[in-house]
Amino acid sequence: MSNFNEIVSQLETISEQLADEALKALKEAHGAGATKRPESERQITQARRAIEKAIGVLSRLD
Repeated sequence: MSNFNEIVSQLETISEQLADEALKALKEAHGAGATKRPESERQITQARRAIEKAIGVLSRLD
């Protein structure tokens, strides 16, 4: 496994963790009676998208 494959694997794990955190933020907001997506969920999702882009770029290098 190349260095990039290892990094991609780590980033995939981070992406999954971020997805879990975003879902947790949504559930907490819903439980508190919010009617809009919380800002924290938006930021977490933005970070996850950036990680997904990095995964795509690094995947093409191998």
